[in-house]
Amino acid sequence: MQLGLINSAWVQAGRGVEFGLRKTKEIGFDTVDLFCDPLEMDVRQRCLIPRLCQELELPIVSICCVALGLADFNPTVRQFHRRRVQAYLDLAYEYQARNVLLVLGEYVWNQEVIPPREQWETAVAELRELGRYATELGLEIALELEPFPLSLLNNVERMVAFLDQVDVPAVKANIDISHLVLAGVQPEELRKLKGRAAHVHISDCDGKRHGDLPPGRGVVPFEPYLREIKALEIPGAISIELEYSPEPERIVQWVEEAYQATDRLMRSVGLRG
Repeated sequence: MQLGLINSAWVQAGRGVEFGLRKTKEIGFDTVDLFCDPLEMDVRQRCLIPRLCQELELPIVSICCVALGLADFNPTVRQFHRRRVQAYLDLAYEYQARNVLLVLGEYVWNQEVIPPREQWETAVAELRELGRYATELGLEIALELEPFPLSLLNNVERMVAFLDQVDVPAVKANIDISHLVLAGVQPEELRKLKGRAAHVHISDCDGKRHGDLPPGRGVVPFEPYLREIKALEIPGAISIELEYSPEPERIVQWVEEAYQATDRLMRSVGLRG
């Protein structure tokens, strides 16, 4: 698999898009994932990114989208988020990416007002429609497994059930290793996602709270998960996710540390090189 970086590491440290892309290539990454919003980008940035990535020979693999309103009980809210995700898919097609990484929302009001089944089925219906749109563009949607108690997709069992109900091959799972640890998912459970995973995120955490730390700064036992990921034979990338660095002024060193640690981990299990 290739080793990539989500460019939110640079954006959230206040560094510009061009700086981040050039540093990503300079450090040694194979690919990049974009954290950008097509509804906010001006034409100059929209044109700069693919031109610069082509110059740097840095393929764009994934575009990250958070659409918490896809399971909202208000039809107009869902309509907005559906169109917004479609805009992300259009951008992914334009940038020749492989997938849109999609973060769904959580159950509202502690699952006490709206029946959880109703919210689940609403999300299924939206993803079925979006999956068909992705299929038309030759793209995939990679659903993030979020480890929080009220997240719709917070373990492998729910992810599989959701994919089964959507029943569109273009809608697949994203595997985030630190999220799996936080959710109590054992490495062997990933076998249920054979042929159903499109992308991988890697970061570390303290085992209790969401962290997005460079591997080695927390307690995540990476090797068992990476061996299972290797067995899945995902034709894509493992992308490092680093957000909210405690020392934004040292973001270059933060990213370099994460690159070196992840490269070692991937090579140790035969996933790179």
